[in-house]
Amino acid sequence: MALEVTDSNFEELLKSKKPMVLDFWAEWCGPCRMVSPVIDELAKTYEGRVTVGKLNVDANSDLVSRFGVRNIPTILFFKDGEIVDKVVGAAQRSAFVEKIETLLE
Repeated sequence: MALEVTDSNFEELLKSKKPMVLDFWAEWCGPCRMVSPVIDELAKTYEGRVTVGKLNVDANSDLVSRFGVRNIPTILFFKDGEIVDKVVGAAQRSAFVEKIETLLE
């Protein structure tokens, strides 16, 4: 299961040496509900190697503003504390795997 990321715990998670995948979502968002099981599966697959988290946009407006998230789902890929890639909208599992594997190189 993906970690619950919030405005208050984000910086601590970002300090980790592990790459991070962060899904910006909302309960009312249909495409978010389609992506959610894929994100949870990726959290299990990459456990210990990549931090995979979900951030509820309705409850965490600071990070939504900070990263300029205008559409959801938006999935950001971080390496060494910097955004290196992103996916906006629903995507296939293979697209996420490809981007995560690049993070691990």
